[in-house]
Amino acid sequence: MAGSITLEVDGCAVEVADNGASLLEVLRDRLGVRSPKDGCSPQGQCGCCTVLVDGAPRVACVTPVRRVAGRRVTTVAGLPAEERERWAGAFLATGASQCGFCTPGIVVRLSALAARPDGAGEEAAVERALGAHLCRCTGWRTILEAWALARSGGGTGAGVGPSPPPGARDLANAAVRATLEGGAPQVVGTDVVVGAGGFADDTAPPDALVAVPDGSGGWAVGETLHEARAVAGKVQGRRSTIDLRHPLEVPPGEWDLTLRTTWVEPAYLETDASWCEPGGEPATPLANGGAFGGKGDSPAPAAARRLADQHGRPVRVLLSREDTVRLGAKRPPVAAGVRGDGTGLLRVVRTPGVAAAVSAVAPGLVVEEVDVPGPPTSAALRSAGQAEALVLLAAVRGESPVSVTTPAGATAVAEVGDDGVHVRVECGQPLDEVVLRSYCTGAAHMALGWVRREGIAVDEAGTVHDLTIRSFGILRAGETPPVEVDVVASDASPVNGSDAVFAAVAAAEWLRQGCPQDWPTSRARGGPP
Repeated sequence: MAGSITLEVDGCAVEVADNGASLLEVLRDRLGVRSPKDGCSPQGQCGCCTVLVDGAPRVACVTPVRRVAGRRVTTVAGLPAEERERWAGAFLATGASQCGFCTPGIVVRLSALAARPDGAGEEAAVERALGAHLCRCTGWRTILEAWALARSGGGTGAGVGPSPPPGARDLANAAVRATLEGGAPQVVGTDVVVGAGGFADDTAPPDALVAVPDGSGGWAVGETLHEARAVAGKVQGRRSTIDLRHPLEVPPGEWDLTLRTTWVEPAYLETDASWCEPGGEPATPLANGGAFGGKGDSPAPAAARRLADQHGRPVRVLLSREDTVRLGAKRPPVAAGVRGDGTGLLRVVRTPGVAAAVSAVAPGLVVEEVDVPGPPTSAALRSAGQAEALVLLAAVRGESPVSVTTPAGATAVAEVGDDGVHVRVECGQPLDEVVLRSYCTGAAHMALGWVRREGIAVDEAGTVHDLTIRSFGILRAGETPPVEVDVVASDASPVNGSDAVFAAVAAAEWLRQGCPQDWPTSRARGGPP
């Protein structure tokens, strides 16, 4: 047919119209190949859509499909079955996949690296390869372990360190632990590793209309994502050159320790998505977890229901990365002073529920909420308010290692040194040590990034300027130190443990640096993340 191109996808010849769409849109929306994920298109910065083109990794969201005419495209589903199973087993055995959104792209890239003559190289080579990816959940170290396990021939029954082989694990219990840690229902298994965790947009019917924010509070609707974004006039977001700003001043007083933070983007990889049949129930944006308290107020489900009823057809609602940054809730900035006896004052951008979160762990801190122009904030994001208070109390004590106990009853003890992060966590029955260790490793990674690098630029009028996923300051694989997690089992009821690790590691890292007042501590204002 005129205006078409042919290519090979996972071993099958296909012919598609050439209308300027990206390879990612062609794969997901025209061919129904949904293992490649859309975490930032068309920024090309998260790696979730990585596929192989003639054996070489390529980011599909910034690749026009016409550029791969006549070429061979391989997704994780097109890898040889034995190889795919080995990678999936290794990721499951090491806890290298949690929600599973980023891992199909990572597996594809690691497969290409392993196929190179020097593919069995040192850990640094793997870290460089992972530099093209972003994983918010796992903290990278478990992915490096999965690489080592798969390369050694394991992954279908072997474990790493204290991890039992997958066949010896109760994956139902693993899912319970994952749900406790992530705060949303989650399944655990090899299917999750290769992208079949049941994300909202993956389950949408192929004939659904597509709706995206139109920039003025409404929704632009089209037959395809390409068409809907064209109607909306979507412009790719960029990283700003303006300084990070601390919107609150530390309250006056005689303090032993002070702290200021800025807006922090939760940076979940699966952007808000939902779909709905006319008169039906919309798909949840939290289909397999992965947001750590984010998306609770997502506009996607309500919009999907309303638009499906309006158009009399199924409607997919998709937020781009730029939409998510503009509309999604952030960690509220704080400015606090604390005395050695645990009393003090914590100013925080007005956020429902944050005062109660602080009081639950630090009754000696007076909370003063302040109205500040800026993006929405939420106390539901990983221990918002509570972690800041725990960090302040632990740091003002000055004890090393740092010990933190959450209201749920979890205790984490953490040290950060030149050789990495050492954590001991007790949170009731482990249920599944692999999953618990993975979440605690990810919490340590998130804590280090929070203290050292994370923040987004927001001007005095409250407009967010950092719209690319690489501008959030998240630590990459090569910047993340080794993390050692020791799980202390008990017969108590299982509770979330990774939130305690998050606060303990943040406090330990801050103490290691000498408690500089302003976070992030290692990112030059206006400089590169």
